[in-house]
Amino acid sequence: MAKVCEICGKSPSTGNTVSHSNKKNKRWWKPNVQKVRVIVNGEVKRMRVCTSCLKAGKVQRAV
Repeated sequence: MAKVCEICGKSPSTGNTVSHSNKKNKRWWKPNVQKVRVIVNGEVKRMRVCTSCLKAGKVQRAV
């Protein structure tokens, strides 16, 4: 499953975990993407939407 929000385009980003001894290890930060049924132009579609878009009300969830 692609971890990309279809509303805002939020996708995984990379960086380093930095320990107390300043060792660096590569890691990923993945957005919390959920597969939900939403209403788009009057019809119900399944979309991958991040929880921040759901919470902000950027999509109307189908019941």
